[in-house]
Amino acid sequence: MKFKKQIFGFMDMLRFTKLVPNRRKALESGANTPLPQHYRVNEMAKALHPGRMEVEVTAVRPLTDRMTELTFRRTDAEAFPFFRAGQYVSLQGTVEGSVVSRPYSISSSPREALENKLTLGIEDAGFFSDYLNRQAKVGDRFLMTEPAGEFHYETLRDHKQIVCVAGGSGITPFVSMAKSRKEGDEPYEMLLFYGARDAAHLAYKAELDALAAEGVLKVVYVLSDETREGYEHGFVSAELMARYADLQKVTFFLCGPAAMYAFIQKELAPLGLPLKAMRKDATCCGARNVENPRTFTLTVHIRDKVCTVPAREDETLLVAMERAGIQAPNKCRAGGCGYCHSKWLGGDYLVADGRDGRRAADRKFGFIHPCVTYPQADMEIDVPPAE
Repeated sequence: MKFKKQIFGFMDMLRFTKLVPNRRKALESGANTPLPQHYRVNEMAKALHPGRMEVEVTAVRPLTDRMTELTFRRTDAEAFPFFRAGQYVSLQGTVEGSVVSRPYSISSSPREALENKLTLGIEDAGFFSDYLNRQAKVGDRFLMTEPAGEFHYETLRDHKQIVCVAGGSGITPFVSMAKSRKEGDEPYEMLLFYGARDAAHLAYKAELDALAAEGVLKVVYVLSDETREGYEHGFVSAELMARYADLQKVTFFLCGPAAMYAFIQKELAPLGLPLKAMRKDATCCGARNVENPRTFTLTVHIRDKVCTVPAREDETLLVAMERAGIQAPNKCRAGGCGYCHSKWLGGDYLVADGRDGRRAADRKFGFIHPCVTYPQADMEIDVPPAE
């Protein structure tokens, strides 16, 4: 080992001694010297951060009566970029003339991405998701953003043991996290509480049971509407979780509907846990409950184009643009990532409760996130073009 270190150190010195002569040679070559056609640093950056990717469906598998797994491959490259288990991608397609997109947590492992395989578990909940569940087939092509999101484990921030709570399609990031731990890429100890109405609505159960049998994680299934031997009954309460772990010495990862978040936060409130002890996967901002919603006019500037579209007060500006066929940039659709960051030019609006992820400077100088902004009058905005 000592000999190898000496050899590598000598090679580093040789490269250093050639550095200055090589630079002098390049500078003396003159202004007419052709520039390189490819830069390795740019090629590496493109591989790590491709922006939007062209993908094709390679397999469709029913998981439950409301949930389907789609497997994708990239058609514009040989592999997906590496990601952190727990992150999401945003899938975009055209349905009935509307350009629509939605973020979905990845259920495959980061290593599978390097083999040009990426899977999404999609629940039948919404216009685009319903289409993907019922009509998507092998060979269909879509656009997909590169993986993103803060819902993943961090060694310096999180406890060694993590308590994961999943509801419905919220199981998908935890499948990825369990696979990643099996492959040796993550160091945590994983305890998973998976809640559903009944056993028939437990997606990925066979995969989770197999991983549990290998000691990768411990799974506790919780059924709210069914009593069955070997399953917990009711909801994922603090009392239930305390039976399996010391809740003061864990980090919580929650993924599911907003009602589940509210329930568990109320359950854990008496423990006085620090803010960093709980990680929540952001959910899409949906329609507002407005009786007899009004319809306004939304004027959209995108580079040198100006479009005028109808915008209902119970739907976000992003949805209004998508219904009109405008390819507005978006990723998380929850107000957090800032990818849809747009300039407000006029008109009253309302930001969804708890969704205002803008910086103070954005609020001061009139920028909004259309994915969580609802019109309250005729509006005008300047939107950056989608990549």
